[in-house]
Amino acid sequence: MTDSDANNHDFRTSALRAIRIEREAIEALESRINGDFSRACEVIMACRGRVVVTGMGKSGHIGNKIAATLASTGTPAFFVHPGEASHGDLGMITPQDVVIAISNSGSTSEVVTILPLIKRMGAPLISMTGKPDSVLAQEAVANLDVSVAIEACPLGLAPTSSTTATLVMGDALAVALLEARGFSAEDFAFSHPGGSLGRRLLLRVSDIMHTGNQIPRVTEGTPLSGALLEITRKGLGMTTVVDATGTLTGIFTDGDLRRTLDKSVDVHATPIQEVMTRNGKTIRAEHLAAEALNIMEEMKINALPVTNEAGALVGAINMHDLLRAGVI
Repeated sequence: MTDSDANNHDFRTSALRAIRIEREAIEALESRINGDFSRACEVIMACRGRVVVTGMGKSGHIGNKIAATLASTGTPAFFVHPGEASHGDLGMITPQDVVIAISNSGSTSEVVTILPLIKRMGAPLISMTGKPDSVLAQEAVANLDVSVAIEACPLGLAPTSSTTATLVMGDALAVALLEARGFSAEDFAFSHPGGSLGRRLLLRVSDIMHTGNQIPRVTEGTPLSGALLEITRKGLGMTTVVDATGTLTGIFTDGDLRRTLDKSVDVHATPIQEVMTRNGKTIRAEHLAAEALNIMEEMKINALPVTNEAGALVGAINMHDLLRAGVI
């Protein structure tokens, strides 16, 4: 192809064709979520060791990602290169493990070579192949069919649709196991402690909330003018209102102030309980800071009182606190 031919090529048509072919390959997977898929999940759920994923070439790259996804979603897993397995790394696999072997042809020599050794040690084998009648599929306790009608590569040579289908099947397996284990966002956070994701999932309200004298707080009999002074002093854009026992009874925000001034209320004579918002949203100190963010965004508010089980005020948090902590 000359430079002139390349310049005249319809890149968009080629790209759309590739996307269409790969989308059709993914859609075809739905009919393959069958008894073998359920059996694979059951075998992994019963595993007392780890899931060992292996594959050669492009299948190996996909296998590496599948192992990483499993490990981060509650299923301990790691990748072993089949070539290296024949030269010592097979010692990383134990009879308590489950092996997921990936090969589009189902006959990749490096993978087939280690099959007798895996079978001898008694580790259950799950295959992901494009040929259900292949050697690999026949040796497995469950075969996940990832065959495709056509590769997106127009030459039919570069693994494209087949690797996409395999990756999606691996994600489906990981998600099914995640839900079966009752894996939570907090569990996920322990595998991802670094960066903004870790902060969002591990940081609790108690880690960043204002406490003690930092909490904007007035009693129910305080005049509105006194509440405004408290809002100004504490700088959180609101003040909480408590009764004589310290139990939260309401909140008064900048927004409440605007609505109150529209009614020409006497700020010196009006007690705060007449204009405060009752039964407003609150959050507990032990909840994740990300939950506080979700409440604020959903309710379109900028601050939250923090209470304990008895409803007593123990802290306050606002959007700026979440921003400084990197939760946003």
